[in-house]
Amino acid sequence: MIKVIAVGDVHGQWPELWRVLKASAACTPSYEPTPAVIEGRYQVVCVGDLVHYKDERAYANAVGVEPYDPQDGDHLRRAAKAQIRELYRFKRFVDQAMGNVTVILGNHDEVALKHNYELATRGGLKHDEFNPERGGLALPEDLAAWFEAFARERVFYGVHFAHAGPLPGMQYFDDFFYHDGDTKTWWYKKPELVQQSGHRFGVYGHTVMKDGIYIDKDHGFAMIDALGQLQFLEMILSEERLDYTVTTL
Repeated sequence: MIKVIAVGDVHGQWPELWRVLKASAACTPSYEPTPAVIEGRYQVVCVGDLVHYKDERAYANAVGVEPYDPQDGDHLRRAAKAQIRELYRFKRFVDQAMGNVTVILGNHDEVALKHNYELATRGGLKHDEFNPERGGLALPEDLAAWFEAFARERVFYGVHFAHAGPLPGMQYFDDFFYHDGDTKTWWYKKPELVQQSGHRFGVYGHTVMKDGIYIDKDHGFAMIDALGQLQFLEMILSEERLDYTVTTL
């Protein structure tokens, strides 16, 4: 039996992430994994999108300049450096966890690596801070290698964790992913997909849950992109047990 602490998309919300990890007894006050994590009794799963702030205000706060100008190379590089510092801190936490912290690859993480698509906030602000061709900074080689090693999915006792949804195609961020409406709408238009995929239960991010973590008990899944609301999902799992609760700080 294990306890799983599942956290939604980070998008540079590092203070919120650390509050969740400390409150769930996964992290010490000095940003190290607790014995429960090191010993594997607790599993931490982050469902992806570590990078790219969610809005212009978050970018402005990170670079210390308002308004933030995505066309200004200095602003871009400062936004990248602010995230790189926090990525290193989180990487140290993951590295010390003896394999008991899983970071799922999100589409924003992959774009920061490969620059094969241009993503933007809802307000149209482009995420170019990790694209050197647009004035940003490339991820340092060790962080890039770390991103490359992120899992696309993880399964514990039949419970499926992935970034966007239950189908294999939703875990590869290609033209199909970006142009197929199901990627964002499956959870309310085709909720049966989790059970059809053979999963006991599913836990996903990618789509912001404005009203907090969404649980579909009938179809067996949770949508957990609600870190900005200081919410996370706690689960107790074994062959016989599948218990979960939404925790709000």
